[in-house]
Amino acid sequence: MARILMVTTPGDGHVNPMVPIARELVRRGHEVRWYTGRHYQPKVERSGATFQPMRAGYDFGGKNKLEAFPRLEGLKGLTDFRESWKQIFMDTAPGQLEDLLALLAESPADVLVADEMCFAAGLAREKAGVPLALVATSIYFYSSRDAAPLGLALWPDGSFLGRARNTLLHSVVDHVILRALRKHGDGLRARLGLPALGRRALENLTAPPELYLLGTVPSFEYPRSDLYPQTHFVGSFFTAPPEAFEPPAWWEDVKRGRPVVHVTQGTVTTDASQLLLPAIRALATEDVLVVATTGGKPVDSLQLDPVPANLRLERFIPHHHLLPHVDVMVTNGGYSGVQTALSNGVPLIVAGATEEKPEVAAHVAWAGVGLDLKTARPTGERLREAVRTVLRDPKYREKARRLQDEYRGRDAPRRSAELIEELARTRHPVLA
Repeated sequence: MARILMVTTPGDGHVNPMVPIARELVRRGHEVRWYTGRHYQPKVERSGATFQPMRAGYDFGGKNKLEAFPRLEGLKGLTDFRESWKQIFMDTAPGQLEDLLALLAESPADVLVADEMCFAAGLAREKAGVPLALVATSIYFYSSRDAAPLGLALWPDGSFLGRARNTLLHSVVDHVILRALRKHGDGLRARLGLPALGRRALENLTAPPELYLLGTVPSFEYPRSDLYPQTHFVGSFFTAPPEAFEPPAWWEDVKRGRPVVHVTQGTVTTDASQLLLPAIRALATEDVLVVATTGGKPVDSLQLDPVPANLRLERFIPHHHLLPHVDVMVTNGGYSGVQTALSNGVPLIVAGATEEKPEVAAHVAWAGVGLDLKTARPTGERLREAVRTVLRDPKYREKARRLQDEYRGRDAPRRSAELIEELARTRHPVLA
């Protein structure tokens, strides 16, 4: 039996992918403690893990991005990317580290398992000498000579000219954006009594882990000749379906033969005027059934008048039950939702402009499984034409189904648990 300390940033997109891993580790008889925000205590305890609350760490679980970090309001593009990285993930690390070191002093762990954005886990690895497994809750994290810098949302190019492009862009982004982040990270490490790591791209706050678990399949990720050697493609981290699902009164409508379009902004981006409302209005006269979810906000908060006849609106519908009936999903590019859609063979239309969502959208277009609208606020006409395109052209559905077959060949919770067990046993890097 291994003693495992799981560590997650207190956000849905960071916690949810870890649930099936925790459940599988508990099932295998390991002792699993899980440090995260109190908002997620019920979810942690349902997985069988022992909940460990944030004390010194800033617990922003249950808040949206601007509620938790109001200074990010109004930022866009690379500025939003840089400041989000700094405020959400770097500046919260010291308080989380204090909590983790206290937990490790109270009860040692054989291995740390964390989402890749929880830098405190990497710092704890250095301070306490505990090996670390990082679980990727989004696209591949590390820089590469075969790809442009993270944040530019450019397709990969490993050719001679492509690598020249990438080198130039890395240099420019480093000078314009990352130098300040690296300086900030080095200062933070110095205050914690840790040496600077030297020049890195985005990952300068902590050293690479002994194990890096990617929650996708190779066909969705860009090819890289310099892939980090501890990288393992394990497939999609499905969350377990709800124990009890009570279908809404209109549920039989999804089975009547009309194309079903699912529209979602996830649970973080709460401004319905960005995507949700434009999509509902744009599709109101189309011969499709629109199933839209508000991400938890009250349905009447959208103030629709009139309500389109082809709309079915709910606060939340489990994807496990909905996606098998969906023909195309319109989303702002949340990584977990995109992976779940592709695991069900559903093509995508992505409209996102914050955090890493433009990169996710670029991956969708590169893989041929959908369209990247390259904006967070698409016009109704553009949305309508995008839906028509994906529904009429079978290539998007065909490629999405090919990826679905690839996902089916991988059991992410089981494979992740096996690799974590190997790391706990050997305490050495687990090479692919």
